[in-house]
Amino acid sequence: MSTQVEFWFDATCPWTWITSRWVTEVATARDFAVTWRPFSLAILNEGKDISQEYRAHVEEGRETALVAMKIAQLEGNEKLGEFYTALGQAIHEDRRPVGREILAEVLAALGEGSEYLNDAAHYDAALRDSVASGLALVGDEVGVPIISFDGAAFFGPVISPAPHGEAALALWDGCLALARTPGFFELKRSRTTGPIFS
Repeated sequence: MSTQVEFWFDATCPWTWITSRWVTEVATARDFAVTWRPFSLAILNEGKDISQEYRAHVEEGRETALVAMKIAQLEGNEKLGEFYTALGQAIHEDRRPVGREILAEVLAALGEGSEYLNDAAHYDAALRDSVASGLALVGDEVGVPIISFDGAAFFGPVISPAPHGEAALALWDGCLALARTPGFFELKRSRTTGPIFS
């Protein structure tokens, strides 16, 4: 039976970006496809007591998540993966500011016009459903990344930098082993570094 992997992402989250690059490397090595699922940290944090700075940060990502949802529904998973890869590269590695300018550039590179942005807000209900489907698997006290595979799911891993080669596969196998263990809930330690994109 082939592995069924789903990955929930908010394109503006640097930690999720790092994890997504690790997952794509593992997917290539282990020959499975990733189903990308849009997520919005802005929606997750609605009504929560968070700092104004963090509120502004997650709100920056709301439109990117809506555009991702539109692509998912109209263009399919492959185009969504291409969108996330191009946008993540621009935001996190090229350090471009989040906003309509970079969204329009990425969409143009994928063959879509800037008018694609005009009705993205119509996908709010679908985006909320996608957020809810991810949280239903892991609980609502986490954000992204959320990974689901063959019926097991977890938040994370939060890694910096992502491992490569055999180390990437070892981490994948370890995550699967933990997530498949009945009664396992949490394993955590404090971060000692910021996002490293390598």
